[in-house]
Amino acid sequence: MLKRISLGSRLALLFAACTALVSLTAGVLFNQASEAHFMELDQQLLDSKLPSLRDALTGVTSAELLTEHRQALQDELAHSPDLSLQVHGVDGRLWFDSVTPSMNQTRVHDGLNTVADQGVSYRSYSVPLRPEQQASPQLTLLLNITHHQHFLERMQHLIWLTVGLSALATALLGAWAARSGLRPLRQMSEIAASVSASSLTTRLPQTEMPVELAELTQAFNAMLGRLDDAFQRLSAFSADIAHELRTPLSNLLTHTQVTLTRPRDLEAYREALLGNLEELQWMAQMVNDMLYLAKAEHGLLNPNRERLQLGSEVDALLEFFLPLAEEAQVRLRREGQAILNGDRHMLRRALSNLLDNALRFTPAESEVSVRLECTCQQVRLSVENNGKTIPAEMLPRLFDRFYRADPARHEGSTEHAGLGLAITRSIIKAHGGTIRCESQDGLTRFLIELPV
Repeated sequence: MLKRISLGSRLALLFAACTALVSLTAGVLFNQASEAHFMELDQQLLDSKLPSLRDALTGVTSAELLTEHRQALQDELAHSPDLSLQVHGVDGRLWFDSVTPSMNQTRVHDGLNTVADQGVSYRSYSVPLRPEQQASPQLTLLLNITHHQHFLERMQHLIWLTVGLSALATALLGAWAARSGLRPLRQMSEIAASVSASSLTTRLPQTEMPVELAELTQAFNAMLGRLDDAFQRLSAFSADIAHELRTPLSNLLTHTQVTLTRPRDLEAYREALLGNLEELQWMAQMVNDMLYLAKAEHGLLNPNRERLQLGSEVDALLEFFLPLAEEAQVRLRREGQAILNGDRHMLRRALSNLLDNALRFTPAESEVSVRLECTCQQVRLSVENNGKTIPAEMLPRLFDRFYRADPARHEGSTEHAGLGLAITRSIIKAHGGTIRCESQDGLTRFLIELPV
């Protein structure tokens, strides 16, 4: 397979082709203008000779009478060495011919024409001897324009030479200009080739880029920024997984080793297995949650749309959380109604995560409220609770995996792994909505907006 032509070579060839086309067009136009100019000059010259020639042929009506005027006619033609004359009778017979040697063509078309004979070019001008007479002998003036033709031929050769040289020069200059102009692209290519996991902080200097590449440079730097962020998140995610799994695995290992240090009765082994089962169930749930998030990140969550009365769905969830709320001495309340097309199980899981999160951080004798609002374009759902204000710098990270706003990470907790809000955001995003958190003056609100 032939190697593809580089962008610089393409630009150089394009420059050369454009220059050749422009030069050729200009040359052709100049050549035609020159030829038209020469024809105009020849026309003026021949017109100026006609009166004197007609005067020399005054009274000539036959070939015999023309013989008497031959000397005067030749004297008149002697003043213009490049001018020749043919006289034809009314019947077309040639009466006089001063062309040496005589032309093979005895008659030419009326008016101004260009003819050639035996390597000599002429401008012929055929007019009647007596314009006032209907039947009149014809005068054919022949002007030798060989020097004109030689000039035009030399000019045509010069045009072709100019076209070739200008195309070659433009190709070389275009190649140099293209190479210089494409230097930022080569710089981008070098930086892209040098990017690795340890050099994702490299950026292209936007101020040094030409205007045409400014947008591409900005997009390239933004891509590197996203890659850097994704890599940092992946590294943090790996560290978080190791952190979350370390304690339960250590507990399982220690518990099992202690159980096996000496023989025990059946009930002791049963209690040991039950303790291990609790840890394993928590680990299995965390793995399932991580798989769920992985599906969401790859766009594999496809909600099963059905018409839902959100008021009824929220009431069912509040009834489910009522025992836990009563134990924590927290009131549950729902306000408003809304109708939405969505996946019942996904939305219930998202709302369950928000309610569970609110109950854990709401002090006793306080309230958790769910508000529903419906407009013609969207449904707004908010979950509010009183409690400690979340610092503003922590709000953007609440939906990160394994992130906890509480500085104490509760290592090895078998209740919460810090994946609930991340799963909630994935579910809302799969429904085409958004979720955000607001926290100030002891009131925390998770606000969900979903398209109708």
